[in-house]
Amino acid sequence: MTWVHGEAFIQCLYIVAFALFIYGLMGLTGPYTAVRGNKLAALGMGIAIIATLLTPGMGNWWLIVLGVALGAAVGVPAARRVRMTAMPQMVALFNGVGGGAIALIAWVEFRHSDGFSSRPEYVAIASLFAAIVGSISFWGSTIAFGKLQEIMPGRPISVGRLQQPLNLLMLLVAVAFGVIVVAGGQSGWLMVGLLVTASMLGVLIVLPIGGADMPVVISLLNAATGLSAAAMGLALDNTALIVAGMIVGASGSILTNLMAKAMNRSIPAIVAGGFGGNGGGGGAVEAGDRSVRRTSAADAAIQLAFARQVIVVPGYGLAVAQAQHAVRQLTGLLEQKGVSVAYAIHPVAGRMPGHMNVLLAEADVPYEHLKEMDSINDEFARTDVTLVIGANDVTNPAARTDPSSPIYGMPILNVDESRSVIVLKRSMRPGFAGVDNELYFDPRTSLLFGDAKSSVHDITEELKAL
Repeated sequence: MTWVHGEAFIQCLYIVAFALFIYGLMGLTGPYTAVRGNKLAALGMGIAIIATLLTPGMGNWWLIVLGVALGAAVGVPAARRVRMTAMPQMVALFNGVGGGAIALIAWVEFRHSDGFSSRPEYVAIASLFAAIVGSISFWGSTIAFGKLQEIMPGRPISVGRLQQPLNLLMLLVAVAFGVIVVAGGQSGWLMVGLLVTASMLGVLIVLPIGGADMPVVISLLNAATGLSAAAMGLALDNTALIVAGMIVGASGSILTNLMAKAMNRSIPAIVAGGFGGNGGGGGAVEAGDRSVRRTSAADAAIQLAFARQVIVVPGYGLAVAQAQHAVRQLTGLLEQKGVSVAYAIHPVAGRMPGHMNVLLAEADVPYEHLKEMDSINDEFARTDVTLVIGANDVTNPAARTDPSSPIYGMPILNVDESRSVIVLKRSMRPGFAGVDNELYFDPRTSLLFGDAKSSVHDITEELKAL
């Protein structure tokens, strides 16, 4: 059975694994193939792990098995029990763990090679790059998790004008430690100093970023983890790490760029922070001298029942209330009455990429009913009623009309062009950007206050009675 440990056989396994990675990633482009895509990618990772373990001189198998068992014991129950509302923070946390693992591997390599003295120079450079980026990803993801989980304030936290100089200082110090190591420094404190300063940089980068930018931050940190894994794979001569890391890094970078464009913001501006407070914190923001028009479940039901076309705009409020199944029941009842129903999905609605798509797919909403912003924006002018559930900043007309608004220039859903708008909200608190939504004061808009799930249920019951 020596052929099992042969180089040719191991490389063949890697090729099969990488093909499954790519084919699995292709499956994630649509909900009908996403489950299969995930399974294929998982199978590919399993084959890659087997190929790595078959490599001669791999080490203590029992220790490896113990590590896999402990990881599975923690990860599987956490993934199965997490609620959809907590999915963004789980993604942030699990992604951060990957970056932290890469940083620890770099540290171990430093110690086992006497400060990389017995390794080629490119191995030292790749390992130190992986250590810096992995540490930034781990601690940045930890802060993102804390903000999303509301363990810490979701608003931007910074030191004002000193923020960017401080970030630059931490980066330069981390790089300086790395240069000294590459130049021949073997003190363990050099590596500790690099990891600590890189960790501080990760914290300092994410702290000033508000909730409105958090979906982009999660995607950006995911890309960073992928790049650190690829660099570590180069240092270890591990093909699986190189390919998987590059796939994650490339896809994460593309997604980050697309989401930044959807918010009309540059990635450097997002990293600079300062945009987007947490609309869920603090006291309620009142409308001041301006008044809003309230409605009831009965009136909302009448409007929806006599409409020809209805568009539902889901947001984070739908996720918090776990209202996706109630909304599906409501729209199903409307369809039985002959009403045309579609869902308008903004690219950054919710707290992570694709958040609304995942929630609605869980409620068995047909994929063809989910319309992206660019494909549905022209439909609002022909829509009788638009039902907005918890979406705030992505429906705010100030993004088009108010140059002084922090969201000015951000592409939004053209909800204000509808003949009538019904908004389900808990209160008049603003969204993540911390600004009032001008849509709420439009004469064609009426607000139904309360928990989104309860409000949708009440509207459904009134519809049944009509």
